[in-house]
Amino acid sequence: MVAAMKNNKRDLILDTAEKLMMIVSDNDITVNLIAENAGIGKGSVYYYFESKDEIIDAVVERSYRKGVHEYFSCISEEETALKKIELLFKSIIKKEFRDRRENLILALHLHDDPILHHKMQVFAIREISPILSEILVQGNSEGTMRTDTPEESAEMIVATLSFLLDGSVFPTDNNSMGIKMKIYAQVLETCLRTEKGRFDFLFSPESYI
Repeated sequence: MVAAMKNNKRDLILDTAEKLMMIVSDNDITVNLIAENAGIGKGSVYYYFESKDEIIDAVVERSYRKGVHEYFSCISEEETALKKIELLFKSIIKKEFRDRRENLILALHLHDDPILHHKMQVFAIREISPILSEILVQGNSEGTMRTDTPEESAEMIVATLSFLLDGSVFPTDNNSMGIKMKIYAQVLETCLRTEKGRFDFLFSPESYI
């Protein structure tokens, strides 16, 4: 019972901070503001977190872990590696590009915080790459793709995709995104030595509109 109450209060702090992050600049968020909106004392906040930055990091990590769970769920029932990659990429694109208005991660980009921006990208690469690496190993065993370095290849593939979907770096208009995704698909074919056209789904209009 005590442990459950502690977790509930910690989640309350994170939930409150997340709501604030959607409407208030990161620079304007304070521990006092979080405590006030959560309806708890500032001391309670410091019991769980040492600083505001630690709270923000925890919110970002929680959000990404939820996203990673969704990515994993979408591929868990598929059998072939190539189909898993297709569903994984479609899920990432939908989450990070098409659902930008409801996605906390993309909303945070709008606050133009370079430090937090970097943390998000690092966390995404660290969390998603192991999933993709396992798929690449499966693809090697199935003979549908070939990579001698699945772990490193997965990191580069996820990092590049994350960079491409970053609206603060590249324009996100449909035509520009389609061209970049077409090039990315060709790079993947070469990197993973798959059949030509295997990643054409990446630049189909329904993938990123």
